[in-house]
Amino acid sequence: MSIHPTAIISESAILADDIQVGPYSVIGDGVEIDTGCRIDSHVVINGPTKIGKNNHIYQFTSVGDDPQDKKYRDEPTRLEIGDDNTIREFCTISRGTVQDESLTSIGNDNWIMAYVHVAHDCRIGDHCIFANNATLAGHVTVGDWVIFAGFTGAHQFCNIGSHAFLGMYAGTSRDVPAYTMIGGQPPSPKGINSEGLKRRGFSTEQVRNIRNAYRVVYRSGLKLAEALTELEELVPEQPELEIFVASLKAAERGIIR
Repeated sequence: MSIHPTAIISESAILADDIQVGPYSVIGDGVEIDTGCRIDSHVVINGPTKIGKNNHIYQFTSVGDDPQDKKYRDEPTRLEIGDDNTIREFCTISRGTVQDESLTSIGNDNWIMAYVHVAHDCRIGDHCIFANNATLAGHVTVGDWVIFAGFTGAHQFCNIGSHAFLGMYAGTSRDVPAYTMIGGQPPSPKGINSEGLKRRGFSTEQVRNIRNAYRVVYRSGLKLAEALTELEELVPEQPELEIFVASLKAAERGIIR
């Protein structure tokens, strides 16, 4: 364990033997940090917070502090972060609230760039990229392999489906289905994230099937319920459509159209 002498570590914090903690960082009560983590200088981590393996948290980041919610009354809510995440400078990640499940969670292998804010009760999957100044309001759910470009945002309670792409400055107040690209101000659907899918190993046929499913929803003129009925019939032979259909059915704020 390498802890700089200026760092302040709570006696109740549980730290793996091999972690690094830089100058002037503060690790508070109820914090657990697993093996292989690097905490740079001037980082503040408050608990209850559990951080997995091989995470790198850069300087001037605030992790696991109280939710920015006026209803919060010092309840012991939690933050959980998985493995292999990179969290860059000046990010803020809040714990959950009792109005939800008392939990904010971040999965594995996410790349979170500078000045990103993850509000209370958000749930982020795996392999996501958040470019500088991306912002999630409270209770936002983000699937796997989602990309938020710079200065993007999501309104509270939005669901962002897996493999979606939010273009620069695109702040959405509605759900974004899986595979879908949005952009502009106000944001609108721009097609599917085909390039991202190819990079992740989707075949030409799978990408074509996803593009056709997108057209059923956005180009056919069908009502959403009618489009869903048509797509559900395709899922047994085109299983890549399953998460697209699931994200459409799970939409609570209405999909962006």
